[in-house]
Amino acid sequence: MFSKEESRLLRQEFWTSFGKSFPRKWILYNTKLKGFSFKFHFDTKKALVALDLEDDLEHRIKYWEKLVALKTILQDTYLPEAIYNETYILENHKEISRIYIPLEQKVSIHNKNTWQDVMIFFNEKMSLFEAFFEEYKDVIEG
Repeated sequence: MFSKEESRLLRQEFWTSFGKSFPRKWILYNTKLKGFSFKFHFDTKKALVALDLEDDLEHRIKYWEKLVALKTILQDTYLPEAIYNETYILENHKEISRIYIPLEQKVSIHNKNTWQDVMIFFNEKMSLFEAFFEEYKDVIEG
């Protein structure tokens, strides 16, 4: 078991290492769309990349409808394993809408032996997610 400080240092080391291994500027929160962001998630049980809709219900519905209309394109051309979840409850009990791709193997941010697989997964899947977004941003915004 790790102390909070040891866990914090491991997390910091992972993200620093990821940034050095794959040095590029990710879109993440810089989508220019209110409540629309990309996220990396890695904890002691799982890793995933996600597109989160977290704003007021009106914006969530507007963007969600556009993303549902683009689902076939996203899954056929970019991310066949993308999971659409209109109602996703975060650990803090906040309700959002999320499209995500989980890494389908056992990983833990506390286990350095899994880090390389997670970094490669993050780079590959988020690059595809961002390519989809760049291609269809006007449709999603519209």
